[in-house]
Amino acid sequence: MAAWMDPSRSLPLPALNDEEGPRLPEGLPPVVDAHVHLFPDPVFEAIWRWFEQYGWPIRYKLHTPEVVAFLLSRGVSRVVALAYSHKPGMARLLNQYMAEVVRAEPRVVGLATVLPGEEGAADILAEAFAAGLQGVKLHCHVQCFAPDAPALHEVYEACARAGKPLVMHAGREPASPHYRCDPHALCSAERVERVLKDHPTLRLCVPHMGADEFDAYVRLLERYDTLWLDTTMAMADYFPIALPRRALDVRPERILYGTDFPQLPYAWDRELKQLLGLKLGDEVEAGLLGQNALRLFGGVLPERNIPWG
Repeated sequence: MAAWMDPSRSLPLPALNDEEGPRLPEGLPPVVDAHVHLFPDPVFEAIWRWFEQYGWPIRYKLHTPEVVAFLLSRGVSRVVALAYSHKPGMARLLNQYMAEVVRAEPRVVGLATVLPGEEGAADILAEAFAAGLQGVKLHCHVQCFAPDAPALHEVYEACARAGKPLVMHAGREPASPHYRCDPHALCSAERVERVLKDHPTLRLCVPHMGADEFDAYVRLLERYDTLWLDTTMAMADYFPIALPRRALDVRPERILYGTDFPQLPYAWDRELKQLLGLKLGDEVEAGLLGQNALRLFGGVLPERNIPWG
């Protein structure tokens, strides 16, 4: 394992007692959090127990309605909501749950999930898209698959056929020795490049800036116009890494702001403060904070940040 979650380090990793802002700063362009997790209550609580033991303390133990209200009330304009299944037969229930969330709050852009290789995977996704979900979320670490595994082709083809983007945690980090599989054995930028080559119309977003292969993912951004990255936790100055700034210089229009809320050990706006501190310029900031996500997932943003409530 890499140093982020090395088993020689004490687990869980520490919480940060950093100060949180009451809402987004005035004058920002509209902000989309492109990486927020929403689950049914029992699933959320099981995930929190795992993180408390093996990951990091969860600062915001909020259930779905509270997560959505928290972010919107603080000035976030849209939330891209992600869930993932870890066993066969779970995806349909999660997708139905997500569709209900979207119907109740249209400012949530909900994504579907499926377990690669499960029976009827393409049908599960077709049903989810018909119910209003706008993409797919997969997680190599939790679902224990390599990005270029044969079982994934059915999923990739379903996304490409429907014109829906795929968010796939295909980077090696943050890893844990307590996963059922070794992410470093399954994941690599090289494997992701095979996917991009084999499925040239698939729009793929890799979270965490492709951690920990930052340079390799910058090279992929330079080569492929169907690849996006999101900032989630990689730009928050929490892990012992240098901020992967180069991707913001090379392809700023392909980077999305995301947080991993509510599964955070630090303030909800920590990553935003780090990004604003880079002084990227108005045009780049507007794209990074919202417009890039809306171009990928679809939707219309207000002309300015409008208070919620």
